[in-house]
Amino acid sequence: MKIQPKFELSAPQRPARNRPSQASPGFTLIELLVVIAIIAILAAMLLPALANAKKKAQGIQCMNNHRQLALAWRMYCDDSSDVVPYASTYSAGSRGTANSVLIGQGATPADDYAWLGIHMDVMSGGNRASWDPTLDMQKRPLWKYAPNTGIYKCPSDTSQASLNQVVHDRILTMSMNLYVGGFAPAPGASSQLGTDGGWTWADNYKIFHKSSSISPPSGIFIFLDMRQDTVNWSNFMSDMHGNNPTDPSQYQWGDLPGSYHNKGGGLSFCDGHAELHKWLDSRTCPALAPNGTALNTSTLDAKGSQDVAWMQDKASRLK
Repeated sequence: MKIQPKFELSAPQRPARNRPSQASPGFTLIELLVVIAIIAILAAMLLPALANAKKKAQGIQCMNNHRQLALAWRMYCDDSSDVVPYASTYSAGSRGTANSVLIGQGATPADDYAWLGIHMDVMSGGNRASWDPTLDMQKRPLWKYAPNTGIYKCPSDTSQASLNQVVHDRILTMSMNLYVGGFAPAPGASSQLGTDGGWTWADNYKIFHKSSSISPPSGIFIFLDMRQDTVNWSNFMSDMHGNNPTDPSQYQWGDLPGSYHNKGGGLSFCDGHAELHKWLDSRTCPALAPNGTALNTSTLDAKGSQDVAWMQDKASRLK
């Protein structure tokens, strides 16, 4: 007898149907607006911190630039029997213009020994040396010791020059203390020592011709930041009116220092150190002149300014 296998009949397999998933809850419009508002508040709190961090970084970079230039100046002096470079050329094509005096084109051979011959022009890019380093900067005495265009300009300096509708970044913020080296001597001068340029208020003050004669080296500056709407002859002239005898009512600015760093200016000194000096008088930090316009410093009121007195003390000493 055959036994038939038993099979269990099962219901036919039906394809599983996906149950409709429970819908995920979404943001309501109010919740979305609240999130956006929170993000905006956090951004508003963070952006000033980022801006301050950027300014601080620029200040650090500016100090590094100053130290490198001061070191280049020191090495030049060591290689030239202690003689310092001139702070300025004698000539500028004609005095008072912004025409640069390039190597070999000065009224006197001594012009070639000025630290720079760039005479900045805030009006246009027609003065090519103000934005093209190959014309002058790279041929000057300090270049072989500091062959980096970037260290001649404060990172906070936004100045530009336009030529034929092409915009160029200007290359110079730094200026040299007039009393450290002075103007190159006039053509045919019997002495090759730098001069005070004939300014009567400078007559009683030393023009330092050798680095060893600078005393104290920590108290006399070499370079400082110039304002981008006043930088001109590559030298900084401290007007000594009212310095000796002391008469604050006579204080006035010759050139005006920069205030790029939270109303402070960068300087480097003859001993090699650099510092950011905070200006104490708000009149030292007027608003920048309109783009392409030079600030007229002769109209600035500086009577009684602590900043003028400080700059006079860091510029020179009585003969």
